[in-house]
Amino acid sequence: MEERTEVQHDLSGFTEGLVHYGVTLNENQLRQFMIYYENLIRWNKVMNLTAITEFNDVIHKHFLDSLSITEVISPEQLHRGGKLIDVGTGAGFPGIPLAIAFPELKITLLDSLQKRVNFLNDTIEKTGLKNIAAIHSRAEEAGRNRKYRENYDYTVSRAVANLSVLCEYCLPFTKEGGCFIPYKSGNAEEEIREAGKAIRLLGGKPVTQKKFSLFGTDQERILVVIQKETKTPAGYPRKAGTPAKDPLK
Repeated sequence: MEERTEVQHDLSGFTEGLVHYGVTLNENQLRQFMIYYENLIRWNKVMNLTAITEFNDVIHKHFLDSLSITEVISPEQLHRGGKLIDVGTGAGFPGIPLAIAFPELKITLLDSLQKRVNFLNDTIEKTGLKNIAAIHSRAEEAGRNRKYRENYDYTVSRAVANLSVLCEYCLPFTKEGGCFIPYKSGNAEEEIREAGKAIRLLGGKPVTQKKFSLFGTDQERILVVIQKETKTPAGYPRKAGTPAKDPLK
């Protein structure tokens, strides 16, 4: 794929957002974000990764959105490390920004489309990240694999899916004592309430949530924190395709 030369961008909006979320980056980390942006735009010309391509929009709606997890998990706690899986990562959000900002985390990116995994692996190579790996699998299949099941301190997902469905995809990866944190839009309160039965059935306990305006935008965001209290029953996740067709209620 044709290489782009690095372009100098105005980072003032990014810097302000980092301060807002309590995230400190060194020069190499800032450079890794710029390499990520350039690679995203390059690959996006030949495959559909994102509809958001303008630099400042990517900064605010992808990079800073990913880092807004500090609204519910402090930067200090994230710097202490742990294992994190990003389910349905797509173009790598929030997993790659978290890997850049918090190199102490050991991160797995999970996606069901091999083309996207190819992009993720190319980005990992170009940025030089060492704390992250991408795997090609459906969540329903990986969630039954002993290598991944109940093996993560943090499970995150920015995937666009109903919370009941996301819980069946994601809680099986979360270890007891860990937490699942879905990124939801600001109008998701009813969806969160309706997911209560699925959360309990899959080993979670009643949620806490933080609603806020995403820095530099007019978008509302809810971060939901679902603690994993007990093991997920062996029957979950159900076979591929079933969670989306027949959500737990």
